[in-house]
Formats: sequence, C-alpha cells, structure tokens
Amino acid sequence: MDTIYAVSSGAPPAAIAVLRVSGPQAFAVVREFAGDVPAPRRATVRALHDPADRALLDRALVLCFPGPRSATGEDLAEFHLHGGRAVVRAVEAALAARPGLRSAEPGEFTRRALQHGRIDLSEAEGLGDLLMAETEAQRRSAIRSAEGAVRRAVEGWTDRLLGLAARVEAELDHSDEDDVADAALLPAIRSGAVALAVDIEAVADRPPVERLRDGIRVVLAGPPNAGKSSLLNAMAGRDAAIVSPISGTTRDRIEAPVVRGGIAWLLIDTAGLAELPGDEIEAIGIARAQAAQAEADILLWLGDETPPVHEHLLWLNPRADLPERGLGAGRLSLSSRTGAGLDALWEAMAGLAGELLPPPDLMALNARQRALCQSAAASLQAIAHESDLLLIAEQLRSAMRAFDAITGRAGVEAMLDALFGRFCIGK
Repeated sequence: MDTIYAVSSGAPPAAIAVLRVSGPQAFAVVREFAGDVPAPRRATVRALHDPADRALLDRALVLCFPGPRSATGEDLAEFHLHGGRAVVRAVEAALAARPGLRSAEPGEFTRRALQHGRIDLSEAEGLGDLLMAETEAQRRSAIRSAEGAVRRAVEGWTDRLLGLAARVEAELDHSDEDDVADAALLPAIRSGAVALAVDIEAVADRPPVERLRDGIRVVLAGPPNAGKSSLLNAMAGRDAAIVSPISGTTRDRIEAPVVRGGIAWLLIDTAGLAELPGDEIEAIGIARAQAAQAEADILLWLGDETPPVHEHLLWLNPRADLPERGLGAGRLSLSSRTGAGLDALWEAMAGLAGELLPPPDLMALNARQRALCQSAAASLQAIAHESDLLLIAEQLRSAMRAFDAITGRAGVEAMLDALFGRFCIGK
C-alpha cells in the first residue's frame, strides 16, 4: 500500500498547517526529514530538512502514531508546520520527490481507517455528514453517527440474531438426537424474530436524516398569479424567482435553500396550476408542479379554492395587505410586500418540522441504512410464517447480510467512492 500525505487542517494561510503522512513509509519519512523518530504520541520540535539537499524547510512539531493504534490503523505521522502557503508548498514538494509517496485522494485517510477496522461504514458516513453540517441539528445527528450510535444498535441486533441462529443451527445439526430436539423451539424462534423485526422497524420508521442535511422540502403551490414567487423571494430574503403580473411567468421549479431557526429548508416555487395550459411548455411546468406537490414535506397552498389533500398542509391567504383580500377565514394571512404574517408562517412551519425531523435525542438513519434495516426486518418477519428450519436459517442469514452491509463488513464496495468523494483531501 502506498504512503500518502496531505494537509488535514484546511487550506493555508493559517497559523498552523497540519500535514499528515500515513502508510508503511511514514516513519522513514520522519527520519529523513527530522533526523529521528520522536517517541510515540509526544509532540516534539524538529527542524525539517529537504532530503535532497538538506535545505531547511521549516521548524515544526512532529508527532508519530504507530499502527494499528492510529487514526488510519497504520503508521501515521503529523507535521505541524507554520501555516504559510510557501512553507506548505515546500514541504509537499519535498515529499512528492520521495519515491513511494503520493498525495492523498479525497477521503483516503478515512477510507484507510475503515479498511483497517478503526471505524465502520456507518461511522464514516456520520463523519462525512459532520464535515458538511451547517446547522446545530445536523451537527448533533452527524456526531451521534460518527461516534458509533448506528454501529452499537446494529451490534445489539446482531447479538440477538446470532442467539436465534445458534438455536436453529443446533437443531439442524442434531435433529436426530432426542436430547437436543425441542418442541417449543419453533414458536420461540418465531416470536424472537418478530420481536427483533419490530424493534428494527421502529428505528427505520423514524424521520430520515436526509431532511436534516438536504432541508425540509416546502413546496409553494396554487393557481397562476397567486403570489407564489413573491412569497418565495420574501422567505428567501433575495430575488430567487422572477415576479411579474403575466400569468405563467414561472414555468419550472425554482429552489431556494434557507436556514432559519437552526433548521434547513428547501423552498420550491412551482408553476401555476392552470386548468387549460397555454402551450406545451406550460403543460410540462404544471406536470412538474404536481410532481413537486407529491414529494413535498410541507405544502403551502396559495389558492382561494379548496387545497389538495396533504399530510402537512398550510393554507395561506396571500396579499392580505389588499383590502379586497380580507382575513381569509381558516387561513394564514400574510403579505409578501409588507412582510406581515411571515413570522407566523415560519412559526407554523417550525411546528410541523417537529414531526418531520429525527428526534434530537435519538439515532437517525440515512436512506441506505434505512433500506437495509427494512430488508433485515422483512426477512425476520417472514420467519413468522415458516415451519422449515432450513428456510428459517436462510432468512436469518439474509438479515445478517443486511446488518453487515450497514456497518461495511460486506457488499459496499460500489458506494465507497461516492462516499469518500465528499470528504476533503486531508480527511
């Protein structure tokens, strides 16, 4: 395996630049640049010299972490350099000139930690979300996963599953021996499998973590010229959509991400829902508006007619500053022009968000983890209708394969490049 290096502390200039070196030649690099290898985990000041001509590169702190007890699971060294661009470039150039060293790919340090068993896949996914976190809710959820909440849950489920599997395998191995045969085994296995499935489903049914990361999808819908684009601009605090008195101005979805009250929102303006589209383009826009409504987490309806059925609906009375609009009984009155009612709208949306976001004190799953949990639960639920121990054993193995995929023990190579591509170079 190559020895890799990269700055892990962010782009210079800065007070300090932490440059990591990980791999089989890490300590040889330290010896060549610093003269000797400091004691493990002890920060030591060393003069760093270019091995090619012994020119002084910098005076830095050097730390060494022998594998496997390191962040990557292999020998790892850190150079805490002065954070100027020229200093970092000079040290990186000297490292690049050494045979067997190369610059790290995005996320490669974390990928090696996964490969060497220092973290599992769910923790790596949590770390990726933590690096991208912009709100406090995102940070709390991501750090919970990065610290092993998903792994611990899966380990608990695995222990229970292995207990069931051991009893089934014992019966299969010794079914001809009277002292092992147990008439009560099948009901016990069924009830244990169903109970485990119910516990897994309870976690999988929680609101998805994607809403924290990508934002709650709020779709503004209604007839043409209802004030959707004006409201989008007022809520976003910028001119995200073109506003005009001409019917059909908005033809396609317009998305505006907003963070308010520690919650990420994705506001989506849509084409007006005209009964008779004026042309083919408007018809496509209406079809996309209807699709957006179906995908909405919250639907803001700006029409005067009865709104469509939606689980999380807010019926608005827009342009309430106009005398002819009145108060709009049963509707939330607001004005995009004056700002009246906007705070009340955000408060109403925040109230709905409590139902849509993962509970702050509980573990949340991403889409991949949720699908695998649902697969495991389905295999376990199927045992309730099985009487053949061989088929029961296969269902248990199927659930175990799903658990292994959650933690990265099996069947995940295809998605690792996409995951670690989200990481910065030095992570």
